Amino acid sequence: MKALSDLNAGEKGKVKTIDAEGELKQRLFSLGLRKGSLLEVKAMSMAKSTMEIEVGTTLLALRFEEAKRIGIETL
Repeated sequence: MKALSDLNAGEKGKVKTIDAEGELKQRLFSLGLRKGSLLEVKAMSMAKSTMEIEVGTTLLALRFEEAKRIGIETL
């Protein structure tokens, strides 16, 4: 299984695991990022410090360290 941080712009995946707790887990959940969610990586910063992903109709930015905690099945 890959981490979300392993995907490149334009790649799609399905969330399999989220290794987060507390405030981060609540923030991801409230933005629609949960187990089973389909997503697409829209863009990455030049230094790969952040990435923009689309979950449903929501665009959100994640830090690379946060993206490492999200297990993905590529589609």
